Amino acid sequence: MARKTTQQAARSPARVLAVANQKGGVAKTTSVASLGAAFAARGKRVLLVDLDAQACLTFSLGVDPDTVESSIHEVLTGRADLESVVLHCDEGVDLVPSAIELAGTEAMLMPRPGREFVLRSALEPVLAAYDLVLVDCSPSLGVLTLNALTAASALLIPMPCEMLSHRGVGQLLDTVADVQKILNPGLEVWGILPTLYDGRSTHAREVLADVGDRYGLPVLSPPIPKTVRFAEAPAVGRSILTTARSSKGAQAYRDVADSLLARL
Repeated sequence: MARKTTQQAARSPARVLAVANQKGGVAKTTSVASLGAAFAARGKRVLLVDLDAQACLTFSLGVDPDTVESSIHEVLTGRADLESVVLHCDEGVDLVPSAIELAGTEAMLMPRPGREFVLRSALEPVLAAYDLVLVDCSPSLGVLTLNALTAASALLIPMPCEMLSHRGVGQLLDTVADVQKILNPGLEVWGILPTLYDGRSTHAREVLADVGDRYGLPVLSPPIPKTVRFAEAPAVGRSILTTARSSKGAQAYRDVADSLLARL
């Protein structure tokens, strides 16, 4: 059961990590939920932001999007402060939930001056309460994803180890370059997170070996293995770190989380 939390204390502002790829089905939500749980298990104060109208992250953390009173939609449209919609979840993380109303948010933001900075402004009052903020982006390169990239200090790109996924990464990096020039010069690309990896596949191994050189980006290690355990976890509102703690998938996310924490 999630509960509202308003506790806040003075401390160094959180680092904001956007997890983005405009291609769907690349394990963005799984990565945000799993890394969030791994960071929390390391004693970090973690806020997860569901910036996708499908609300998969919200559901995955045991919150029914249909019962959410206020969500990131109300925050972005100026109807609620972000702190007032935060929920505390059993994984030890806080959540800014999403709901279907978010599907109309982009249209409402389009005529607004400075629309790309709305999320950054909304996050600023709560950053001191957390060590890390992870933003689960929608599978698009629209206004909501631009908001995430403008608010973030770093970007993580989940990418399945298959050749067709390369195109999506290239398009995203073009957008990132524009954001760095115009909206957020401080945005860093922390690297590609290989997901849905099947080490038995020659094709998957070839893609994994190629992707770093192709884009000149770090490739986080270890790759996240493809396993049914990830599909089972959202059904009980938990991450794989709780539902299958000793699995290779859970350990992979712990290792990736540790490598990211070393950069803070």
